[in-house]
Amino acid sequence: MLHLLYILSFTILAFIAVSNLIRNLVSFSLDRERSSGGRAHSGSYGNPLTNQDRRKRTYSSSHRDSVPHPELLDSSGKLIKEPLLVMRSINVEDARQQLDALYDASPAHKLENQEEI
Repeated sequence: MLHLLYILSFTILAFIAVSNLIRNLVSFSLDRERSSGGRAHSGSYGNPLTNQDRRKRTYSSSHRDSVPHPELLDSSGKLIKEPLLVMRSINVEDARQQLDALYDASPAHKLENQEEI
């Protein structure tokens, strides 16, 4: 009996999830059509838009009203165009030495050393 109840509840949840997925896809496509103004296939003179023009138009229309996150702005309030994270590869020993140096300089490590004395 519990198996049937489990199967029935799982089936109901699956139908709800699929219906929400379909509803979200339809609303997303309608919002995208509305934001492009119905001119996604032609330019100002009837020429087809390139992919770059479509991306610019979609980006500018979808981000026109949104406020960017403060970490994406520089000190003057303009958007940062450079990458935010640059990683360089180092070997394990260098990483271990840097971590040990950070640990040795931490206040918790200094308190442990004072307690031992």
